[in-house]
Amino acid sequence: MASGTRASSARKRGRRLSVAQAVALGLIQGPTELLPVSSSGHLVLVPALLGWPYARMPADVRKAFEVALHTGAGVALLWVLRDAARSAARDPVGTTLLTAPAAALALTFEDLIEERASTPRVAASAQIVSAVAMGLARPGERTSPSALDRIVIGAAQACALVPGVSRNGATLTAARGLGFDRETAARISWQAGLPIIGGATLLKLFRLSQRGLDRDLRAPFAAGAAAAFASTLAASPLLRVRRQRAIAAYRVALGAFALHRLEWPRG
Repeated sequence: MASGTRASSARKRGRRLSVAQAVALGLIQGPTELLPVSSSGHLVLVPALLGWPYARMPADVRKAFEVALHTGAGVALLWVLRDAARSAARDPVGTTLLTAPAAALALTFEDLIEERASTPRVAASAQIVSAVAMGLARPGERTSPSALDRIVIGAAQACALVPGVSRNGATLTAARGLGFDRETAARISWQAGLPIIGGATLLKLFRLSQRGLDRDLRAPFAAGAAAAFASTLAASPLLRVRRQRAIAAYRVALGAFALHRLEWPRG
């Protein structure tokens, strides 16, 4: 009986998230939230590639940890992009058109997508496909979006429910594909994203409060959130980076490397 208890405890420790790993993922969260490289995709791929126990933790615990990271990064992001947040608040109709498609699909299909699409292979494949689309999109000269433009960009943002797609990347790709210049595309992208980031974080925090959090997870969750907050503030100069082709090349390389290294099911 004692040996069985020790074995069970060892298995539980093997699936536990350490504070060091939580901090490392929090430090990754900031830069990947600011650049169009998919923070959720990195959160899936990095632990899987490094063999961390995070990838084997129960799905509800991983979701709860994502909430902690997004909360830390989201608070910092709202401060860094406070002008964009005020702009979004001053244009409620335009912001609603940009956010409604993603919000509707998230509320309807969130559980299904998280169950079927939140795997390392899907995240790696999504990185490659969405990066190719982003690299091919070229900026135009338009500066004033119509209602239809906003709906199209909002629909593109909904694709980022799949880890690896990148919310920022999808909206930038759509905006450039519609002929907007670099600055307008970036502005529209954050106008679309900030309400979604804020709303999703509040909703998931409410769900986490209903679920509760095990005592042994509180320290790594708090450390991860603090690291995400700090890394988002520190990485804020990345907002000025406009080298889409270089970013797309990195995403393709990451996705290809992950697909090469990840184990495939044996038939």
